[in-house]
Amino acid sequence: MVQIPSNNSLTVQAIYDTYEAGREPFRPHLGASLIGRECERELWYTFRWCSAPFHSGRLLRLFETGQLEEYRFVENLRSVGIEVHDFESETGNQFGFSDMGGHFAGSIDGAALGIIEAPKTWHLLEFKTYNDKRFELLKKHGVQMTSPEHHAQMVIYMHYLGFTRAFYLAVNKNTDELYSERIRNDSALAGLLQQKAERIIVAPCPPIRISSDPEWWKCKFCDHSAVCHDGFPAEVQCRTCLHCRPDDGCWLCGEHRQKLSYKEQLRGCLEHQFILELKESVG
Repeated sequence: MVQIPSNNSLTVQAIYDTYEAGREPFRPHLGASLIGRECERELWYTFRWCSAPFHSGRLLRLFETGQLEEYRFVENLRSVGIEVHDFESETGNQFGFSDMGGHFAGSIDGAALGIIEAPKTWHLLEFKTYNDKRFELLKKHGVQMTSPEHHAQMVIYMHYLGFTRAFYLAVNKNTDELYSERIRNDSALAGLLQQKAERIIVAPCPPIRISSDPEWWKCKFCDHSAVCHDGFPAEVQCRTCLHCRPDDGCWLCGEHRQKLSYKEQLRGCLEHQFILELKESVG
């Protein structure tokens, strides 16, 4: 009897390929979930679509696993009598905000009333999954020190949506252990994050990078390292073109004097000219 091959499954690869084919290449706005990242050049590159990060089908499936976990978190909270609102009844979308002409936006995992530690206070909800090593650090140091991006994300959401507290609920993916932490609103930090978002959106050229050392760990694992440090060309599309700029609720092309749709921005045109600093990085 011929043995059935056990490795290099074509079926598994087909599943991964489906994930890769279905991914959206770029987010149309600067996401609030990213605003806590330290390097403003990274955020500018992301907003300007300078490089399209490739995520394997396996990794995209892992991201989906984190999203599916949100349903369990909601059901866990409801099972102990907490009132949870995770989607708008009219639209079916998550609650969120949009500012700066729609160029800065974000969605929350939900809102809750009846959190046992403070049952009369409405809490913004934020759910996350952790591996075992990071989870132990979270338990020891708390979210602000362990995951400052997540802390900043909650602070900016609270600022825009009018919450005074957030409830952070995380799970250890290896053991299913849960961790929770209540976070206070920080209006001073929220103001700084708001200013940061505006700087990035209106900046016509990339801000200073966080480090000139491509081997420093934050640069080494950055999605834009090749463009930022190695001289690789940026993507050729409207947002890397000197004729294009963000405006109130849209992107404008100065060359063709028109508003650009998402698909038009991706496509670009034959008159594309790199923003000077991006052209210099190309050489």
